[in-house]
Amino acid sequence: MAAGKEIKIYDTTLRDGTQGEGISLSVEDKVKIALRLDKMGFHYIEGGWPGSNPKDMEFFRCIRDYELKNARIAAFGSTRRPGIRVQEDANLQAILKSGVKTATIFGKSWDFHVTHALRTTLEENLAMISDTVAYLKEKGLEVIYDAEHFFDGYKRNPDYALKTLEAAVAAGADVICLCDTNGGSLPWEVYEATAEVCRRFSLPVGIHAHNDGDLAVANSLMAVRAGAVQVQGTINGYGERCGNANLCSVIPNLMLKMGYKCLTEEKLAQLTELSRYVSELANLIPNTHQPFVGNSAFAHKGGVHVSALLKNPETYEHINPAAVGNTRRVLVSELSGLSNILYKIEELGLDVDVSHTNEQTRKVLEEIKELENQGYQFEGAEASFELLMRKAFNGYREPFTLEALRIIMEMKEGSGVHSEAVIKLRVGDQVVHTAAEGNGPVNALDNALRKALENFYPEIRSMILSDYKVRVLDGDRGTGALVRVLIETSDHHDTWGTVGVSTNIIEASWQALVDSIAYGLLKKQRQKEKAKEEGREE
Repeated sequence: MAAGKEIKIYDTTLRDGTQGEGISLSVEDKVKIALRLDKMGFHYIEGGWPGSNPKDMEFFRCIRDYELKNARIAAFGSTRRPGIRVQEDANLQAILKSGVKTATIFGKSWDFHVTHALRTTLEENLAMISDTVAYLKEKGLEVIYDAEHFFDGYKRNPDYALKTLEAAVAAGADVICLCDTNGGSLPWEVYEATAEVCRRFSLPVGIHAHNDGDLAVANSLMAVRAGAVQVQGTINGYGERCGNANLCSVIPNLMLKMGYKCLTEEKLAQLTELSRYVSELANLIPNTHQPFVGNSAFAHKGGVHVSALLKNPETYEHINPAAVGNTRRVLVSELSGLSNILYKIEELGLDVDVSHTNEQTRKVLEEIKELENQGYQFEGAEASFELLMRKAFNGYREPFTLEALRIIMEMKEGSGVHSEAVIKLRVGDQVVHTAAEGNGPVNALDNALRKALENFYPEIRSMILSDYKVRVLDGDRGTGALVRVLIETSDHHDTWGTVGVSTNIIEASWQALVDSIAYGLLKKQRQKEKAKEEGREE
């Protein structure tokens, strides 16, 4: 263990992260993320490359309006171009104009890149590094020198790779950061090279790893073990090609497994929220299976696993999910045992005899397995599962029942398809009969269902169908195939999933729609009851 030694976290989501395919952040998005990272206690936030585009320069202008409490904003850029003076380099002048106090400058450490990419001499490259670092230090900036392609250069020509670091150090660099730019190095290679650099230089050493070999996190941890005290990476591992070192994995590994200090424990417990916040602003679906912060990171499905978890969570969890702000989830499927059902009974707060010999519990388990055999899937439809459990154990009854349903579709050449749903429902002792149109049969069905119920349950207006998925389960049966419909519904506070299965897509959609409305009403009712118990109005 590292006995509390501090590792500085350097976030480059706003620069390197946005180089990932499909990622684009507005200036406003970048400011929001920077403020959240500062609140989390990150040490450095790389805002962008002011010499490359107007958006990044605008970010540096906007962020000056905020007083950051923990982080230093860094501007990124390259060494001066070959053959010109530093004072004439537009990239360096843009860094100075950005108003930052920290500049991160990258230079070539691999002789192959010097001669083939820059097309200059090895001596000129050393001068470019030295001149640039010295110039920015003269201007009063903290300078972090990013040794681009360091590990590739060190493997091919170690003497020259180390000379590039010597040039930066002699010119006054505050930190030298070793970059695995192509992401192809192996952990022991990173360890050995980093250890040698730490032995030769007294300056703080950092690591900047890419993930092309799926080793960016491992390489970052090995560099720290070898003596690095700064880790550069991005939230969720966003970045060019296969991405950068994922700080959502690096930080908890450093803190919880290796004993280093990065953030406070309180802030570490907000890591899952941070991961999802950045995903939302980047307009990307969160990676469900992402370690530590993914929705499935602490999800348990096998009956043997859940049985052990009930005895002690450490049997199948490497950390307490709460340490990173995540939660334990027990899934129910054809792989479930009685332990899964018992766990869910306790989780839902149902008043049930949870003895392993309880006949009703076994009956519900068999029903679930049979439904899964028919094509139902409750892993992504926990609202449907909860309703099933409440019907079995709690005497739950749906708030409405279907009397009749008719879908009318009319197709005319030149005028497209017209869809209408006519529905008859019983709500208590009343019957309501109505119709609604839609841009397709399912949309018409959804509109008619809501129209019929809104006078009885006004809270339905706040429930929005946020996702609708259809999967063909046995495609070899052609148009007679079984389909599974998964619906996600949101009320601006929570999101829940429901499922329906049938050979008729309308029937499957109806099942999922009914559960989505019924669960939303049940949730709202529980909120009202809780508010009443606490003596406040909902």
